[in-house]
Amino acid sequence: MTYNISTKAKTVDRHPMTFMERIYLPAIAKGLKITLGHMFVKRPTINYPEVQRPFSSTFRGLHVLNRDEEGRERCTACGLCALSCPAEAITMESAERLPSEAHLYKEEKYAASYEINMLRCIFCGLCEEACPKDAIYLSQTFAPANYDRKGFIYKKDDLLIPITTEMESHKEKSTPH
Repeated sequence: MTYNISTKAKTVDRHPMTFMERIYLPAIAKGLKITLGHMFVKRPTINYPEVQRPFSSTFRGLHVLNRDEEGRERCTACGLCALSCPAEAITMESAERLPSEAHLYKEEKYAASYEINMLRCIFCGLCEEACPKDAIYLSQTFAPANYDRKGFIYKKDDLLIPITTEMESHKEKSTPH
């Protein structure tokens, strides 16, 4: 087996440098012009904790599990949010509601455990669209930082809206004494 390799070498014509090219002054002047031009332009950075940048109205932040006006959980553990999640970031287990828990859960079934792995979540919003009860939505809150991986797995208690005073007063009116 023989290979036909060309041994032709390319030659580069060398022309002598002019005096201005040898002292590099035009190149230095061009570089200084660019540098000085950038020095007086407004900086694009912001001081984040003190100044927060405005987000779009369609920004999708942290997940929130919603409650109804009486303070009961809206989630019925149907699992549509977990099925619609392309990153498989949502895991849940359902349970049957006891008669004594009617003031806590809206439907017969509820999510006994509900977890969202924020390391896997891509914030696409498909879980929000799939939920028939509007039990989950993506808020405008920016995702906080954590020091370990376990801090990014949000459990049901982290995701639920706290019961407000309006919900408390509505609950007291509706429950018989």
